[in-house]
Amino acid sequence: MEAGKTYTLITGGSAGIGLELARLFARDGHNLILVARTQSDLDAAKNELTAQGVDVVTIAKDLFDPDAPFELYQEVNDQYIVEILVNDAGQGEYGLFKDTDIDRELDIIQLNICSLVTLTKLFLPNMLERGEGSILNVSSIAGKTPGPWQSVYHGTKAFVQSFTEALRSELKEEGIVVTALLPGATDTDFFNKANMEDSKAVQDKDKLSDPAKVAKDGYDALLADKDKVISGFKNKMMMAAANVMPESNVADMMKKQQEPVSKDKQ
Repeated sequence: MEAGKTYTLITGGSAGIGLELARLFARDGHNLILVARTQSDLDAAKNELTAQGVDVVTIAKDLFDPDAPFELYQEVNDQYIVEILVNDAGQGEYGLFKDTDIDRELDIIQLNICSLVTLTKLFLPNMLERGEGSILNVSSIAGKTPGPWQSVYHGTKAFVQSFTEALRSELKEEGIVVTALLPGATDTDFFNKANMEDSKAVQDKDKLSDPAKVAKDGYDALLADKDKVISGFKNKMMMAAANVMPESNVADMMKKQQEPVSKDKQ
């Protein structure tokens, strides 16, 4: 371990919002540890980011596996000082709850909640010992609304949002920054992995947020020590409207937005 050399660890760091965050951190001279499932994607990201003059470590790890966060911590902690933890990895599953696969949904809970909590639990004591550190949790506006057709995903993001806000309160006197980034529908591979291509919410690609802009909002919020940031004016307006509506109405509104273009496909 090189004395004084610190790293930013990003889960889901080889694509989408995670990769865009990695680009921002690399631009500002942060050494990186990128974690994702596929080594070839990690290699491509490393080849790009090392051109910024930073050290880039890649670790292929499947965070659907309950043991993986513990293995990741042991591998990293023996060699590197993690100054910033970015919990970006997350997936969803599209469909009515009565029809969806429970094994897939339990995997999503493991990834979106359990791996995030475990990595935070493991890396936080090192930050506290040093008296400094930052944690950026990629939440979602989904965590602020009920989500028919994505009930488990929305539920996991509600947990992430509540957990992040509570952790920030606990740590505000400890020199640790804790920030939540709340994107809306963003132009990444999320919808393909969630089998969500038929949803009305993603039919108009022009209305999807740019992952680079989402990442910039989260990056700036973390540096400014903000508790959270909703990315995008449209999403801010949507959340403002949802806050004054009965939750049952919000749920019905979301159901209409996320249902398939043709229910005959279901």
